[in-house]
Amino acid sequence: MIVINLKGLLYAAILFLCWLCSLVVLLQNPVSGMPIWLVISAVLVRTVLQTALFITAHDAMHGLLMPGMQRWNHRIGAFTLALYGALSYQRCRDKHRLHHRHTASRHDPDFTMNFNTGIVGWYLNFMSNYLSASQLISLLSIWAFWITIGSASNHAAWMNVLLFCTLPLLLSSIQLFVFGTYLPHRNQRDPLNQRDPESLALPTWLSLLTCFHFGYHREHHERPDLPWYDLPAQRRLSQMLAASQ
Repeated sequence: MIVINLKGLLYAAILFLCWLCSLVVLLQNPVSGMPIWLVISAVLVRTVLQTALFITAHDAMHGLLMPGMQRWNHRIGAFTLALYGALSYQRCRDKHRLHHRHTASRHDPDFTMNFNTGIVGWYLNFMSNYLSASQLISLLSIWAFWITIGSASNHAAWMNVLLFCTLPLLLSSIQLFVFGTYLPHRNQRDPLNQRDPESLALPTWLSLLTCFHFGYHREHHERPDLPWYDLPAQRRLSQMLAASQ
């Protein structure tokens, strides 16, 4: 039976169109003509939309976009992950499976067993598992393409690409790492204090802005079959059950 997640696809389509429209508009307008508050706001919005691409690909990795049509489900995931950062969908999917199967162990590619490793060292180790020379070449090619398109109306399009493509990607990677890996899993590094992944105590609106509810990480590990927008309800259910015990 063919099952399609219309709500998930609608969210994915809206977020993708916002990402694309913001990119086109921002590439055409020289940064020199923008007030500083607009530049900062545009960078932040682009960062959130960049993260949205990864979250869409993440749901695809769990087969949640088109459960009855897995080939198209993974095609959408590969497409959004390529737009996010020229990442290999299959490689990221394989590593994410390991993360769920061997959470907080030496087999978890997103985890570090060294309790003394700080957030910067963990982030660099985390990124080294996903970055490759071919990916960096692909990214440079994509940015060169955006510069070429933007140059038709903006002679300093390289600055726009740097601010609205390169910087949001960097900030998004930090955002995903901090709220989706470091904070939920940091206390699991202590061998004498093994715990489940932690969920961040954030209100729903702030959880959405920080990382599309990726901070409700314990709920995600308990119910990986739930898309990102259903995690707040699962979080409330978890809290109700805990309070009743």
